[in-house]
Amino acid sequence: MNTDTIKGKFNEAKGAVKKGIGKATDDPVMEIEGEADKAKGRAQQVKGHLKDAARDLTR
Repeated sequence: MNTDTIKGKFNEAKGAVKKGIGKATDDPVMEIEGEADKAKGRAQQVKGHLKDAARDLTR
């Protein structure tokens, strides 16, 4: 597991919290920001997994 995977998990969790707060406060902008953070986190995790796979192939 590399830093991209860890950062991705953090951003995904941050996005889930933001989305929840946005729903609770009826703030559609915060909900959208939360979804964007979650998507960013998922992309970072994929990047991290690809880096791990490439590293494993070169060993």
